[in-house]
Amino acid sequence: MNNFTPREIVSELDRYIIGQNDAKRAVAVALRNRWRRQQVPAELRDEIAPKNIIMIGPTGVGKTEIARRLAKLSQAPFIKVEASKFTEVGYVGRDVESMVRDLLELAINMVKEEETQKMRLKAEANAEDRLLDLLLPGETDLSPDIQEQRQHTRDRLRKLLRLGELEERSVEMEVEVSSMPAMGVFTPQGNEEMGMNIKEMFGNLFPKDSKRKKLKVSEARQHLVESEAEKLIDMENITTLARERAEQNGIIFIDEIDKIASREGTHGAEVSREGVQRDILPIVEGSTVTTKHGAIKTDHILFIAAGAFHMTKPSDLIPELQGRFPIRVELNSLNEDDFYRILTEPTNALIKQYKELMNTESIQLTFDDDAIREMAKIAKTVNDRTENIGARRLHTILEKLLEELSFNAPELTDKLVNISAAEVHQRLEEISKDEDLSRYIL
Repeated sequence: MNNFTPREIVSELDRYIIGQNDAKRAVAVALRNRWRRQQVPAELRDEIAPKNIIMIGPTGVGKTEIARRLAKLSQAPFIKVEASKFTEVGYVGRDVESMVRDLLELAINMVKEEETQKMRLKAEANAEDRLLDLLLPGETDLSPDIQEQRQHTRDRLRKLLRLGELEERSVEMEVEVSSMPAMGVFTPQGNEEMGMNIKEMFGNLFPKDSKRKKLKVSEARQHLVESEAEKLIDMENITTLARERAEQNGIIFIDEIDKIASREGTHGAEVSREGVQRDILPIVEGSTVTTKHGAIKTDHILFIAAGAFHMTKPSDLIPELQGRFPIRVELNSLNEDDFYRILTEPTNALIKQYKELMNTESIQLTFDDDAIREMAKIAKTVNDRTENIGARRLHTILEKLLEELSFNAPELTDKLVNISAAEVHQRLEEISKDEDLSRYIL
């Protein structure tokens, strides 16, 4: 993330997402601004708030995909939550603060994995010594001659171990098992963390036992490496680093934010939706959330919201929340040419995916260019005629088109299969013409 310019970020997103240049540019600038903020003098750094983004556009045009790819690109703690799953305080449902707690848990796992990788060589060396002790058990109080012979044998075993020639040999070792009885903790929805804390508390009351178990060398090595790595890493330091990373670089993607927008003059469920907005507001504005790993500040977490806004509009959100999303980006509906490009251009293009899937059955699957254009045309037609679900329509069309081939693939003798425009027309045209059929099948 530190080295990517906005242009490079957009270029990377272009590999997976067709069009939507305004949205790509907005998230690229927001991501670069995270790095820029770290370079300014410390006294000004805390004053620079992230410019949160709201993406507006119909379903299936790339809102979630942009956020998902951004997460991989940024290598920062990133979580995606759905606003419709939250309820205001006092109602049954998820507590809005849980998104921050989840972000911190993710950051801890990230930092722990990084620290484990740093210590891996040392952990592997320690594990190798412990493995040799298991392969060559014996007394330590021995005469110098026997000790020399033993060391010679140990060196030979080490060499064989590194060559992988002892992987199938069995060793007996102590394996930790929890002595805590199976226990379910039932807590109201939204208080899941309380349940986890109770389990943790009881887990500490029941210390872990160990039992002797026979394992292959390959399995024993894995256990020993993990055990040695746990000893080498400092969890207190990891938690501190993770908390700082979540606070300074964390990204929370709030999907379906339109589902909590409430229209004026409505009652009942609409009032509850406004309550969710008011609960989200302090988190987006900047507040301190208490977690089992300590307090975490949300002042510099970047929030990206997205919604289709079919039944509502961004101005139906409470004014205070609107003000916390200064950057608004509208994503365009997809046309026939976009569908064609989605099928062929991205690194993970659907056509490429199906070719590789069939390749596992030794079938060489090819598509005529006209066939791909016909699929794009049908996707656009069905979206216009029924519900517009964007690029997700292509998944349904390809599954229907290749249904018979996928079923018969293992028994086929002809391993060269070509899909022509005529075949696409034959299999899908009648369904796409019949509105009732296309509504339920495509």
